[in-house]
Amino acid sequence: MTTTEIRRRDGLGRSGIFTMDTRIIRIPAVVDASSLFPALMTVSGTNIPLAADEGFVRTFHVQCGDQPVTIHPLLDNPARSGDCVMVANWHTALENPRNYVTYLLLLKEKTPPDTTWYAPAAALPSNLHILCFSGFDLFDFRAVDLKSSQGIFCIPEGEFPKKTIGSEICTCDGCKNGDLQQHNRLALLREAALIRRFIEQGQLREFVESRCRMHASHVMILRHLDNRYEFMERYAPIARSGVMRLNSAESMNRTEIRRFAGRVICQYLPPKTDVAVLLPCSAKKPYSLSVSHKKYQLAIANRAHELIVTSPLGLVPRELETIYPAMHYDVPVTGYWDAEECAAIAGIISRYFERNSYRRVIAHLEGGALRVVEMAAEECGITLEFSCREHPAGNSALAALDEALAGERRLKDDRLHGMCSYQFGIDIDTRGFLARGRFPAIFYSRDMVQCFSIDTATGMLRPTFDGWNLIPAGYRVSIDDFVPEGDVLVPGVTESDPKIREGDEVLVIGARVHATGRAAMSGLEMQQSKRGVAVRVRKVKRV
Repeated sequence: MTTTEIRRRDGLGRSGIFTMDTRIIRIPAVVDASSLFPALMTVSGTNIPLAADEGFVRTFHVQCGDQPVTIHPLLDNPARSGDCVMVANWHTALENPRNYVTYLLLLKEKTPPDTTWYAPAAALPSNLHILCFSGFDLFDFRAVDLKSSQGIFCIPEGEFPKKTIGSEICTCDGCKNGDLQQHNRLALLREAALIRRFIEQGQLREFVESRCRMHASHVMILRHLDNRYEFMERYAPIARSGVMRLNSAESMNRTEIRRFAGRVICQYLPPKTDVAVLLPCSAKKPYSLSVSHKKYQLAIANRAHELIVTSPLGLVPRELETIYPAMHYDVPVTGYWDAEECAAIAGIISRYFERNSYRRVIAHLEGGALRVVEMAAEECGITLEFSCREHPAGNSALAALDEALAGERRLKDDRLHGMCSYQFGIDIDTRGFLARGRFPAIFYSRDMVQCFSIDTATGMLRPTFDGWNLIPAGYRVSIDDFVPEGDVLVPGVTESDPKIREGDEVLVIGARVHATGRAAMSGLEMQQSKRGVAVRVRKVKRV
């Protein structure tokens, strides 16, 4: 009997527990496959090439009748929740990144999410990062043992001649003993343990971006996966803990970055004003706490809608500055914006202004941000006004900004309206709401009843039960007739909104109770899984 319990998710990458009979394995893991799956030593028909045509596959493919369950892109998938599934010859796909991603999507779409994925004879210290990023969990020593027999020294940075073992690059027990096989195995085990840690920290993407630079095929796989946005978005959490480090060109195309920009353009509802001011970003997050932005806000004095121009997010309305990833990203600042970066950011800004018209758009910017805004203005046909072209936080620039806004009416600070539209896709009536607390720990109440608060960890809104009454539909999880005593587990879920992503605030609805909490997996995964935590419950109310 096998079970798979996924405890942490980071995109397609997962960590958790795979249990087979009495053996408990923390995944991702490297195991002795011959002892874990002895049936594979004798059965035939499980080693079908990935590129084989459908007739060949259907003729020669055989299920061994035991674990693991062999799957192939061209076959119907017999796997059930809890199984270990095996994709034979996956190492051959690594050299063809386009096929790699095509095969992966075909397999993922028809495999239950709570299964353990085994890639036999594929794992090396240098490719384990991209295998785990693709959703594989279980590996063996066959690939590194083959390298050992060929006299090849393996480390995460690549493969080298056997004589490297004495060069002090590594000081493991294998290197001390001159045992190449022991070194290669230890290097693979260490990499698996390191990947587990990065998954648990929610930083697998950053780790993969740093590791993949040594292999062009790995960079290509990462890029091809990023280009499958609709697929990858389903697996990306709505928010992560810690800082999102955007240190490479690939960071521009991260799912979370594209999701933020997409929601700003298509879902977010700006305040009712016809004057906008474009401002530079700041190193300190949220921007309002920085010295420069305190000066900007003093000069603007609520007479315009504030839009922050930043890379790689593109455009951050002031109301969304706490929402992940706007408050959580870190990017190396050099003052230079390359052509690809400029084109991407200009496209986001242009699409925003095509959807949202303003009578006046004032650019209070310098350098690369100013060039990007000029590109966007030309693209979407708006006329810019300029309150400065350098030193935006300087006294003369601030005075010019103040003068440019002379006579404009003040608008209400309605952060709640903008956040609700971005997070829940609703146009909430915020009349009568009062805000209290110290930014960003803000609480929103109406008629002395608290409805929302800002989660200082993610910057997202947390609705109370009264707040959920203002959200007419969506982000609901229905459960059987029971009262949760702790978190809601998947077997208790009867229905879930497919829009739900891991980390979303959700309302749990049962016959006898309502509960508020945070989704521990996507809505689709709640429907397709048989095991695991569905919702981390915060409060329960009997009805």
